[in-house]
Amino acid sequence: MTLKQFSWRAPMAASAVIAALFGAPMAMAQQTELNIGLQDDPDSLDPAENWSFVGRHVLQSMCDKLVELDQQGNIAPMLATKWEWADEGKTLTLTLRPNVVFHDGTPFDAEAVKFNIERDLTLKTSRRRAEISAVDRAEVVNPTTIRIHLKAASVAVLAAFTDRAGMMVSPTAAKAAGDSLSKKPICAGPYRFVEHRAQDRVVLEKFPQHYRAKDYSFDRLIFRGIPDSNVRLVNLRSNQLQLIERLSPTDVGAIEKDKSLQIVDGATLGYYGVTFNMANGEGAASSEFSKNRALRQAFNLAIDRNAINQVAFEGRYDAGNQPFPPQSPWYDKNFPVKPRDLDAAKAKLKDAGVKDPKIELLVPTDPQRQQVAQIIQAMVAEAGITMTIRSVELMSLLAAGRDGKFQAHLVGWSGRADPDLNITPLLGCGVAGNDGHYCNKEMDATLAKARAVADPALRKPLYSEVEKTLLDDLPVAYIYHGRWTFAARANVKGLKAYPDGIIRVDGVTAQ
Repeated sequence: MTLKQFSWRAPMAASAVIAALFGAPMAMAQQTELNIGLQDDPDSLDPAENWSFVGRHVLQSMCDKLVELDQQGNIAPMLATKWEWADEGKTLTLTLRPNVVFHDGTPFDAEAVKFNIERDLTLKTSRRRAEISAVDRAEVVNPTTIRIHLKAASVAVLAAFTDRAGMMVSPTAAKAAGDSLSKKPICAGPYRFVEHRAQDRVVLEKFPQHYRAKDYSFDRLIFRGIPDSNVRLVNLRSNQLQLIERLSPTDVGAIEKDKSLQIVDGATLGYYGVTFNMANGEGAASSEFSKNRALRQAFNLAIDRNAINQVAFEGRYDAGNQPFPPQSPWYDKNFPVKPRDLDAAKAKLKDAGVKDPKIELLVPTDPQRQQVAQIIQAMVAEAGITMTIRSVELMSLLAAGRDGKFQAHLVGWSGRADPDLNITPLLGCGVAGNDGHYCNKEMDATLAKARAVADPALRKPLYSEVEKTLLDDLPVAYIYHGRWTFAARANVKGLKAYPDGIIRVDGVTAQ
C-alpha cells in the first residue's frame, strides 16, 4: 500500500523547529513518499568517494552492489548471482545477473564491473582502494562473467563487495562526469538520483526498469540530515518523517509506550572511539599525544567506559575496548574492558614526562556524542589531562580528519562483516581512511596473513595479535558499541534491522 501524507498540528514547543526544517504543513494528499531522518547530511554520493555512514543509507537504495548482506550477516547474491574461489583463494569468479541496466539505460555487464574495480583502485579521491587493495586485475570472461585476480589470497575482498566497493556506477556517466559524478550519480539500484540540497535533503525516485522494482513500494525516498535526535523524533511524531535512524537510548522507553510509533533495532558490527592524530599534518605536529604512547595510555586508563554507557545510553549499549563488539566471534575475551584506574593513569602521565598535557577533541554536533565527549573530558581531567572540545558538523570533521587538521576526534565506524575491514581501511599503513596516519608494519604483515586464511579458527589468533598491538599502541581508544535503533510510524510495515545498520526499503510498505 502507499503512504498517505497526513495533515498535522505540531506541538507548540516544536512547531518553530519543524517549520524551519520543512516549511508550512502540507495539505491532505495521497503520496507515495517515505521521509527518512538521518543523523547527518551525507557527504559525496559517489560510492568510490563516500566516507560517511549516512551516505550509505542513501547509496543502498540508489546503487546495487555485487553482493549483499542478509539479516544474519551472511553474504548473499545481488548483482552477482553466484561466485567461486580458485587458485588457493587468489582468483574470484563472479557470475552476473543478466539484463540489468543503469539509470541512464546503459547495460550492466562484466565490462562495467571491470571499469568500477579499476576506478576504485585508481581514482585519486577513492576511499575504496584499501578495501580492495588485494586486487591485481579484473578479467572479462564474457558479458556475464568477471574473474578477479588477487595479488595474494584475501577472503575480505568478497565481503568488501557488500558495501561501497561493490556498488556499480555507469561507466558512461562516470567517464562523462570526471571528478563530478557525485553531483549526479548514476547507478543500477531500485531508486535513481533526483537532487541533493546540502544540509537539507536528498531525493530519490523509483527506477521502473530495476529487476526487483515490484519489491519497492514508494515512488520517492526523501532523506533529511538532522543531527539533533530530539528534532528527528519531534518530526517523526508529527508524521513529517516516517522513519528515523539512531534513536537516542533515552527515548526508547517513551517510544515503546506510544502506539503510533514502533522501534526496530539490532546489534552493530562497529564501534565508536577516539582516534589520535599520530603523523598527519599540522594536527599531529601540534599534539603532545602524537608521539607519546604513555600519554595515550594515560588517557585510556582514565576513561570509565561502563559509566559512559550508563550515563549517556542508559546501559543499552556495550562498553568496548576493541574494534569488535563483545557479541562478535572476533572479540578477544582475553582482553576484557578493564575498570577505570585513575592511579595508573596518573602514573602513566609521570612516565610520559609531559607537564599539564593538553589535547583538542573534534566532536560531531549531535547531542549523544557531545555528551560522551563531555563525560570523557571530565574523566581525563581528574587524571591531569586538559581536553578541550570543538564541535564540528560531521562533513567538516571528516574533511579535517582527511587533511590532518585535528589532534583527536570522536567518530564511529559502522562495522563490516569481515574483521579485516574493521581495521585495515582505518589503520593500515598509508590507506586513505587512516586519518591519524598510524603505521605499524608488523601489524600490517599480520593483517595480510589473516586476510589469506579462510578458516575462522585459524584467523582468530592472528586478530588477537593485532588487538594486543592496538591496545598497547592506542592509535584509537575504543569506547563503546551501540545498537542500530530505528523508530518509525506504526503503519510502516516490513522494516528490518541488518547487522551493518543500513536502511533497506525492499518489502517495506505503509498502510
